[in-house]
Amino acid sequence: MRRIGSAVYLHGFASSPSSSKATRFGRELAALGVPFACPDLNEPDFSSLTVTRMLTQTAAVVDASAAPVALIGSSLGAFVALHAAAAAGPAEVDRLVLMAPALDFGGNRLRQLGEVGIEEWRRSGKLRVHHYASGQPRDVGFELFEDAAQYDAFTVDLELPILAFQGRHDASVDPKMVERWAVARPNVRLRLLEDDHQLTTSVDVIWQESKTFLGL
Repeated sequence: MRRIGSAVYLHGFASSPSSSKATRFGRELAALGVPFACPDLNEPDFSSLTVTRMLTQTAAVVDASAAPVALIGSSLGAFVALHAAAAAGPAEVDRLVLMAPALDFGGNRLRQLGEVGIEEWRRSGKLRVHHYASGQPRDVGFELFEDAAQYDAFTVDLELPILAFQGRHDASVDPKMVERWAVARPNVRLRLLEDDHQLTTSVDVIWQESKTFLGL
């Protein structure tokens, strides 16, 4: 594969550009002379977060980046990266690195909250969650759940190379779901790791394999 022109990192839900994985990728890529961008998907306000808004933000960053772009996504950011790549096309985005990809974001919320919890979120219009980046509880609107329902990762048809990392002990993203998605796609290489959702203990392995995959 040709060398990438730049990399764009999409952080996870309730995370930020200062997350440990985003920081590691940014530092390593900068040392190799690769332009790097990591938009703050919390902006302009976490409470109004939607997938559509994140896709709009991502498209603007990709358009401003040197092609070919490698999209790197973590958790919900991986879900967004997949759809952003489909919208951009292979001339702009030519490969993906996905970590703990929340490919069934709505289903994950339903499993965690239950039907009663989802209905309460709908009724009140907001859900209080722990915002990992700020260390504080914050509210997110029900629009996030409603909007995410229109995006189905299992129907996205991409032929570009995809490298995915998934922890076997992930309590937020179902590893079996990620395996089902990957096995049906010959362009996806899935690395199952003895790790949890944060993939903290696997960062060195993730970076080294990603470096090779990115042609660096």
